[in-house]
Amino acid sequence: MHPRLTIIALATAVTCTACDSSALKDGGTWNTTIAGSPFRLTVSSSDPTRQRGLGAVTDIPTDGGMVFVFPDSEMRGFWMKDCVTDMDIIYLDPMGYVTAIHTMSKQPLRGADESQITYEARLKRYSSVTPAQYAIELRAGRANELKIKTSQKLPIDAAALKAAIR
Repeated sequence: MHPRLTIIALATAVTCTACDSSALKDGGTWNTTIAGSPFRLTVSSSDPTRQRGLGAVTDIPTDGGMVFVFPDSEMRGFWMKDCVTDMDIIYLDPMGYVTAIHTMSKQPLRGADESQITYEARLKRYSSVTPAQYAIELRAGRANELKIKTSQKLPIDAAALKAAIR
């Protein structure tokens, strides 16, 4: 192949890869690798999808879960509102460093005679400990299986994830 054609072919491959990763959208799928294992995570980058999260999901696949994308890095806290299965949460700062990891246990759902305020007040909160811009929810126990630790850097495509924010 002629050297000039090789350069054009490489530039096209880089451009196409960038196009594919920037095509992430709220509710779409982010194909990524975490600690050497492939994952297909649902992107949650708008207030409605962040509020719904994995609520009412009865089974999280071994290679599945959700990535929450926020417009900035702040102290974050998640709860298990309307969640019916245990899950792990991994908080990440803007550079992809793990700030906190928790296994979140399902809580009894809101009772028929329980007010929304009382229900929400009794739910345990799981903190990012330090400011975080991303949170990844996986099947319970996966963070331990993958040997993920706080301060570990996970590869993230920050530009693509931020482009999905609505």
